[in-house]
Amino acid sequence: MDIKIISKRENPLLKRKEVCFQVEHSQTGSTPPRSEARKAIASALKTNVELVFVKRFETNTGTSTAVGLANVYDSVEQARLFESEYIIERNVPPEKPKEEKEE
Repeated sequence: MDIKIISKRENPLLKRKEVCFQVEHSQTGSTPPRSEARKAIASALKTNVELVFVKRFETNTGTSTAVGLANVYDSVEQARLFESEYIIERNVPPEKPKEEKEE
């Protein structure tokens, strides 16, 4: 998965960076999960993964290129003030199912 930052805009009022990015995913064949995109953006911008919130992430039909928008906040508290609940839920990694012990 190759990520390319198309544009990055500083928003000092909301204490965040608004990032437009592009992901090439030809080797996997399908759109990569949102969690992998978060990690790639965080490493490209040299920040913590918990501060990155992917708002939109979609692949155009017939291509192996996905385009998305993400917000990178200065702190988690600032993100919770401005991001919608459904965006926060989408960016939380899914919990692994607990295996029941048979007794």
